[in-house]
Amino acid sequence: MSKRKYYGYMPMRFVFNMLLLLVEVALVIGLVVLIAIRSRYTLIAEVATQLAVAIAIVAGNDNPDYKTPWLLFVLIAPVVGFMCYFMFYSRKLNPVARHKLKKLSADSSVLTDSPDFQRLAAESPAAYSQANMLKKLSHTHIYTETTVTYYPLGDDMFPALLEDLKKAEKFIFMEYFIIQEGRFWNNILHILQEKAKAGLDVRVVYDDIGCMRTLPGDYYKRLRKMGIKSVPFSKLIAQANNKFNNRSHRKITVIDGKVGYTGGVNLADEYINVRERFGHWKDVGLRLEGNAVNELTRLFLADYTLNTAKWEDMTPFFEEQSRPTLQGYVVPFGDGPKPVYDRTVAKMAIINLLSQAQKYVYMMSPYLIIDSEMVQAIESAALRGVDVRLITPHIPDKKLVFTMTRSYYKQLMDAGVKVYEYTPGFVHAKVYLADGDTAIVGTINLDYRSLVHHFENGVWMHDVPAIADIERDFLATQALSMQADNSLVRQHLPGKFIRAIVKIFAPLL
Repeated sequence: MSKRKYYGYMPMRFVFNMLLLLVEVALVIGLVVLIAIRSRYTLIAEVATQLAVAIAIVAGNDNPDYKTPWLLFVLIAPVVGFMCYFMFYSRKLNPVARHKLKKLSADSSVLTDSPDFQRLAAESPAAYSQANMLKKLSHTHIYTETTVTYYPLGDDMFPALLEDLKKAEKFIFMEYFIIQEGRFWNNILHILQEKAKAGLDVRVVYDDIGCMRTLPGDYYKRLRKMGIKSVPFSKLIAQANNKFNNRSHRKITVIDGKVGYTGGVNLADEYINVRERFGHWKDVGLRLEGNAVNELTRLFLADYTLNTAKWEDMTPFFEEQSRPTLQGYVVPFGDGPKPVYDRTVAKMAIINLLSQAQKYVYMMSPYLIIDSEMVQAIESAALRGVDVRLITPHIPDKKLVFTMTRSYYKQLMDAGVKVYEYTPGFVHAKVYLADGDTAIVGTINLDYRSLVHHFENGVWMHDVPAIADIERDFLATQALSMQADNSLVRQHLPGKFIRAIVKIFAPLL
């Protein structure tokens, strides 16, 4: 199978749809402005609307960091501001989608986890509170019958994933933000084709915008011709709403409902260091085997059904598997924008981890663009005497984002946080570890896109043997990193001004 080169440009379908979207917005705003010019009463109504929208923003329940740029935009840009507010401020979920999610939730609720919660509450009230919060926010379950394997590099996960895919007997589900033809994906695709020919139910979901520079626009049609059921997540169309901004950043593989993979690894060659882009690519993966895989199945099917017109019976995919009880607790969870999720699940989970830590918190994230609540949570932990360490990349993939990431260093370091940059290259891992017994690994970055806009997933773990591997990997990564100091954050006046502007509007980006 031939390799397809990385495009390096935006395909015409995306350019065309973005232009249509801009034209649509311009026409709507232009029409309102034209009416205002011709009628003083309309002008009065528009001023009243502007003030009403400003009041609605201030009175809303959203994070103040998200409100501020919208409030500025509405007040500084009359008509344009409040019309964009009506079109883009919040995501709408139609009744059909709501029904699908409700039905899927009912089909997948096959587990009674009260005994496990009771046992965890007796062992660790702090861990119980974290798991219980995730259950309520993400409608998930707690599991004890699951084996967790941690891979410190995508290079390590790659051969294990291939072997598990070859063993599939019933179905294979895969959902990724980025898929790119090359050694990684082509090896997987060969197996998927063979399994589809053998009669297995093989499905692939990829994010339409995430893959706009790595896959042809009709790639899902090509996969369907191979017998693979495929849909692009939230296909870009010229429609003025906030849907295009809510991408699927999830990374999920489910095999027969028994084995599941997640973590930061996308299906492209740089993630296994076959192709070098920004130095050595540091990423991590998780393999789950056991009943906890049910939650990854549910998340995949939710995204698959939201992007298809038909509904099918999902109950066969949630049969419980018999497993010996193992040490530790596992809570896979999903996160995403309102109204699919009522609250910011991952953000609250990380803040909870920080607030309950007694000894140390170790974190790895490729980006650091966070709101005041997250900043205060990190500072508060450090000021309480908790050893808080953070590893970010030294070689950036996006220079402006890298500048923003470094802009938070001084404030955190002044509170006692130790910040490190991974000298060999780019850290894409998303790891949060507290006190050697509790960790979160998944797709969640410390930035607004992950914490507010994207569909994400993670795995919360307590007293799982793999946590020791996570800690060893963090310390090994830290040993290859340089500790940040004030010399890294010095900037001239023009740079400070640009950074300040970007910081204001970062929650919308």
